[in-house]
Amino acid sequence: MALQDSRSTPARLTATATTKLPRLLLLALGLVYILAGLFFRDPWKTDDVAGLATMMTALEGSWQTWLLPQIGNMAYAQNGPLITWVGAFSIWLFGPLFELFTSPLDAALIASRLPNLLWFGLITGSVWYGTYLLGRRPEPQPLALPFGGEPTVRDYGRMIADAALLLILATVGIMWRLHETSEVPALIAFQALAFYAVARMLDHPLSGAITLGVALAAAFLTRGWIGSLPIILAVPCAFIPRSALWPMKHWLIISAVLAVFLCLLWWIPANHFSTYWIHNWWLWNVTSFGPPRYQEILSVLRDLPWFLWPTWPFALLALWRWRAWLFAPHIWIPLMFVLWPFVIMLFLADPFEPEYSLMAVPAAVLAAFALPTLRRGVVNSLDWFAVMCFSLTCATVWLGWIALQAGWPEQISHNIARQTRGYEAFVYWPAVVIALLGTLAWIAIVYWRLHTKPSALWRGTVLSACGIVLTWLLLVTLWLPALDYVRSYREVSGQLAQALQTHQRPGECVRGLALGTGQRASFLVFNELRFSYSADCSLVLQQTSPEAVQSGAADYTPQARVLWEGKRGADRREMFRLLRITPQ
Repeated sequence: MALQDSRSTPARLTATATTKLPRLLLLALGLVYILAGLFFRDPWKTDDVAGLATMMTALEGSWQTWLLPQIGNMAYAQNGPLITWVGAFSIWLFGPLFELFTSPLDAALIASRLPNLLWFGLITGSVWYGTYLLGRRPEPQPLALPFGGEPTVRDYGRMIADAALLLILATVGIMWRLHETSEVPALIAFQALAFYAVARMLDHPLSGAITLGVALAAAFLTRGWIGSLPIILAVPCAFIPRSALWPMKHWLIISAVLAVFLCLLWWIPANHFSTYWIHNWWLWNVTSFGPPRYQEILSVLRDLPWFLWPTWPFALLALWRWRAWLFAPHIWIPLMFVLWPFVIMLFLADPFEPEYSLMAVPAAVLAAFALPTLRRGVVNSLDWFAVMCFSLTCATVWLGWIALQAGWPEQISHNIARQTRGYEAFVYWPAVVIALLGTLAWIAIVYWRLHTKPSALWRGTVLSACGIVLTWLLLVTLWLPALDYVRSYREVSGQLAQALQTHQRPGECVRGLALGTGQRASFLVFNELRFSYSADCSLVLQQTSPEAVQSGAADYTPQARVLWEGKRGADRREMFRLLRITPQ
């Protein structure tokens, strides 16, 4: 591709704007981001606890439960087996070590989340190096100044890569998802790895092609066609004739062959041992797609801007400012990786956060290339917005916690009490100390911005990333006990286990009735309760609602006798009943 005249580039920077961001700050910020909220909490429904349940089933079941993920006796065929493999191996390897310090269940919970460190490392490493490879190319270089003083190619590429990494940390929607034992962190990681692989093919085609094949196969083994199809469609479009990647198109054969080979290593034995599981897996993948529906499109357009905040406005700005360089690699490659997940989302029956997350990495990369095109006054305004926004957010979290503990302000306390009905507030001082230290760190960062007035272009992304990390840190320290109470099934699962000990006869099975996947997984994780599908079971665990019980809609048969009723303390829409069915 013939490069345009460098004088037309919209990027205008001086060398001082690309001052190196301290590596220690970047490392510390990343560690706080991923470690906060990862351990010392219960798994929450649905994806978080379902992923953990498949890992525990694989460890306790036969070797086929490794090949074909299950939740107890239920075939869990909506995802691939990759996260089950990695998580179960982590529990097997590290679980005995953690059992020296805690209970077997809590040891398994800790060990199951260690792979999240791997997924986070893949995401951050792929984003940084992929963006650096694009940022040091000639196309995105800033305008040469008449008397010199423009940044070097290396400094400019490093600054853009740092900004992309910080914008990933600042993306609101993926914050909680990266701390789940679900397929979402792995899916984002392999999407980022595929982006890096395509960028790597510009200068090392063989290395990039092999990495791309591995990333594509891993995405398929993580979430089937929903996870892999955006990459399958984005990559060929990145290699169109007008793109700089066009001369390397023949290397894609290696990627395709490698990806197919790795997928068949699982598919062939899986299909041989359980055509039922594979049939359900295929059915789930096929039925997930359909013609675009008006309601779903509106839902995506409503939710996606919040999920991708604050990167999407800058990503759109980058497309506008670099419109004359649309087919340059630093714009075209991330554009394809953000465009095709969005297009496929419109054809999904029920798109939500797992599908939204595929747009996070390329949107952050595009947003990073918008920063060199901004005027200094605009950058300063964004800095002030970040300072005010996150200072207000953090103050709100503290105020809510004070209302929870002290009952003041009364209106806020009343609203919180409605959502945490039955919860007895208490102060866990180590968590409060960590929250105070995080708040002091934010005050120090704001003071640094106001008094040193740095000229580095990454200052705004540092403020946004630090602000969102502090907000997350406050939530998972001050509010974690209340969140566990509201979203965990540990207590109601224990009550059900005690009821079964009282009423279940030797050899008697229990059947689930309208029991959701998250609830079934929770009872398995907390108390190893498994539910049969046999119609001959005389015990039935029914999931229903208080309204259905009061109206009589939940009545099963006249011969059914209620042995136990229970629900989570704060849940007003869901309850469980243990029934004994008397044969007619």
